[in-house]
Amino acid sequence: MPLTAAAPAPLVLDRGRRYSLTVLNVGLACCAVEAVVASLDADGVVPLAGADRDVQVMVVSGTVTSKLAPLVQRLHASLPGPVRVVAFGACASSGGPYWDSYCVTAGVDQLVPVDLYVPGCPPRPQALLDALDSLP
Repeated sequence: MPLTAAAPAPLVLDRGRRYSLTVLNVGLACCAVEAVVASLDADGVVPLAGADRDVQVMVVSGTVTSKLAPLVQRLHASLPGPVRVVAFGACASSGGPYWDSYCVTAGVDQLVPVDLYVPGCPPRPQALLDALDSLP
């Protein structure tokens, strides 16, 4: 008699989702490397969102230019349910060293509501993990 695997029970899946965060990393520049390192850290693996768009947290890292601003807004609007936004790094928080450039948005909070700011240029990967832990 062949062995077959049963599908996971919906109760188990719902319980697992309740205690985990799925992160969409909107990596636009150098801080994105630190965000990816944080997601692969052995102490706290952060599941990155796939094509299903079951996202609880959107991490914006890097410089948001005027060409990318509409894309960031559309991406945020397309996510289902309440999504918390983390501005990761100086460029995402305030424009960083490029804040006065004609083509740089001086912070992603001008485009979408931001729940948490992580300072640094670039912030350490542990700072992102600490920020995600502090979200309610």
